[in-house]
Amino acid sequence: MQLGEQTELHITDSVQVDETTRVDTMTINMGPQHPSTHGVLRLILTLEGETVVKAVPDIGYLHTGIEKTAESKSYFQALVVTDRMDYLAPLSNNLGYSLAVEKLLGIEEMPPKAVYTRVLLVELQRIASHLVWLGTSALDLGAQSMFLYCFREREMILDIFELVSGVRLMTSYIMPGGLQADLPPGFDEKVQEFLNVFPERLREYHTLLTNNQLWIERTKGVAPISAKEAIAWGCSGPVLRGSGVAWDVRKMFPYSGYEQFDFDIPVGSNGDVYDRYLVRMLEMEESLKIVRQALEGMPDGPYQISDRKIVPPPKWAVATNMEALIHHFKLYTEGYRPPKGEVYQRIESPKGELGFYLVSDGTARPYRMHVRAPSFANLEALPKMVEGQLLSDVIAAIGSIDIVLGEVDR
Repeated sequence: MQLGEQTELHITDSVQVDETTRVDTMTINMGPQHPSTHGVLRLILTLEGETVVKAVPDIGYLHTGIEKTAESKSYFQALVVTDRMDYLAPLSNNLGYSLAVEKLLGIEEMPPKAVYTRVLLVELQRIASHLVWLGTSALDLGAQSMFLYCFREREMILDIFELVSGVRLMTSYIMPGGLQADLPPGFDEKVQEFLNVFPERLREYHTLLTNNQLWIERTKGVAPISAKEAIAWGCSGPVLRGSGVAWDVRKMFPYSGYEQFDFDIPVGSNGDVYDRYLVRMLEMEESLKIVRQALEGMPDGPYQISDRKIVPPPKWAVATNMEALIHHFKLYTEGYRPPKGEVYQRIESPKGELGFYLVSDGTARPYRMHVRAPSFANLEALPKMVEGQLLSDVIAAIGSIDIVLGEVDR
């Protein structure tokens, strides 16, 4: 090449923007083993410098086949697989599935004690789920202390779940027809202990993060999505409410007695990571209000319906009564047979609108079960949030969506 000679430089990883401009880009994989993807999520990111030009979520690395598995089980048995979807909120999954089965069976009234207990436990579950979100998403951005504090309070809630069911995580405690067992002695005191401790701890979280300048710089104006865009992408839960849309299934389509409880719907205005953070923080306060109301108004009485073809008889009756033994045997070997039909039941899970679509063909097994998972719908909006943002902001965006891959890959 001689001096002054015109040359053309070819870069293999460049993309042509127009006839006169070339932009150097690089495509990288983030995940599926990256800890900040909160599960086995793979993101294919196209970068121009540190700016995200394109983001493509790639799922399927945790596919469990939960929906098809449920179709091979009786309605009674399929309850346990719902625990494994959003494994940070198994009681919420139990409630949505149980309400759908009860709708199929035509059960219109539940014992008041079962209604109040369900609400109390799923609101504790909402707080526990938000604590995992808060601790892990703050840890992603460098706030290590928050992770330790949040899991400290979550342990108190898991102790309550263990007290009522014997299991800390996959409880399967809420079931079609009521609850698996009655509330044990000491339940009220255990819940009251949490109610006494948590408000002060929540204020500590606000002190550590809400006005922290580093936290504000990492979250305010980061990964925004407008109300119109959030609705168009099918977002729900805190992601949608963070964009200013006051949509909460507990208010819009009350279920399980939520119309009897007084609580508000926190909403944001900017739809950024900071607003989604504040919405969940305020939601924990509202959940505390609901738990307190449920505990104070907890009625006495049965914790299951009386139909022994749907709920098992008590253990003492199985040992002393032939009819109870037959009901027990038939229920656990064959299950019950709802009439032919289809139902859809939605609830407000910690992640957003969780829906169960069940089709009955008159047999003891669901002909079809499909789950409308909020994590899946919210994850679809991630490219809209992060394209044009910095690579480091992708971490903050994923944490603010609060996905669980067990719910995405069903």
